[in-house]
Amino acid sequence: MLNLFVGLAVMVVCLLVQAMLAVLSVAFYARHIDSSKAPTFVSMLGVISGVMVVLVMGNFIQIAIWAAVFVQLGEFTDFLTAFYHSAVNFATLGYGDIVMSEEHRVLGPLQAVNGVLMIGVSTAVMMSALQDALKRVRAARRQASA
Repeated sequence: MLNLFVGLAVMVVCLLVQAMLAVLSVAFYARHIDSSKAPTFVSMLGVISGVMVVLVMGNFIQIAIWAAVFVQLGEFTDFLTAFYHSAVNFATLGYGDIVMSEEHRVLGPLQAVNGVLMIGVSTAVMMSALQDALKRVRAARRQASA
């Protein structure tokens, strides 16, 4: 039962990290998209890439948080192995080459659920920014040809 609470607590921390980085990436997008007077595909590519970098870094931070928890619980002795295992869980790959002990195995599925949710949030933010950027490029092209 303790593992369930630990897993849920880590999920909440990861949700806060994801929310913070989603807001930062949207703020980055808004700040840089408005500075472009005549949006082009290339300028939008730069802004969208910046949003992507922020969101992917957020996912890596969350993978690292889970890895640190796994090391703290004594599941792994080195951080790199814990990070690899955490990344496999987060991405729901489920290789099975490294597994946790029976005592803490419930944390794997919890992290997988967390990963699906957080990657989904990242995807939603990315798609929203991409759709807005495409609208701006189309509007600029229409205005230039008018």
